[in-house]
Amino acid sequence: MKAIDAIYNRRAVKHFDPEHRLPPEDEQQLFDALIHSPTSFNIQHWRFVVLRDPELRAKIRKEFGNDQAQMTDASLLVLFTADVKAWQKKPERYWKNAPQEVSDLLVGWMGPFHQGREWLQRDEAQRSIGMAMQTLMLAAQQLGYQSCPMIGFDIEKVAELVNLPDDHVMGPMVAVGKGTKEPWPKPGQLPLEEVLIENHF
Repeated sequence: MKAIDAIYNRRAVKHFDPEHRLPPEDEQQLFDALIHSPTSFNIQHWRFVVLRDPELRAKIRKEFGNDQAQMTDASLLVLFTADVKAWQKKPERYWKNAPQEVSDLLVGWMGPFHQGREWLQRDEAQRSIGMAMQTLMLAAQQLGYQSCPMIGFDIEKVAELVNLPDDHVMGPMVAVGKGTKEPWPKPGQLPLEEVLIENHF
């Protein structure tokens, strides 16, 4: 499948085959693709929590997840989080393969860009999470699986369940697996001329 086809065909699927398991090689391929998602300054501050424990998934679904079936039935459930302080943590490692002058320049910019701008640190983390989610969903589509992004859960309670570090933020979850029902028809795309602006409003 071409990338453009995966974009058009990807849908939020709500019903998954609970007996289906991803082959290890497919799961590995998904995660290998996932870590190639873009991040500002190549910080790679996303942290992907793979929720495998059936009891944990059932607890999230029943107590904190609005009884969304895909939380327990999908083959793979990934919680997207990000380390908002990754820019402080050995930033030279993000540019270890770059020419020294490039590494010095980017690592030197990283601190002043983030320092004292907590709002920006959080915004960058969430932007990176969003791009990584799309990477996972399109990769899943390419491999013949379906996916569903989810934010309809109690963020604070789930953060406690996964022992989210204080310097991390929560993002949505993505469920991946074999869909059992056709998705609803697309509810309606706004016309391109309504959302595409040339130069200024």
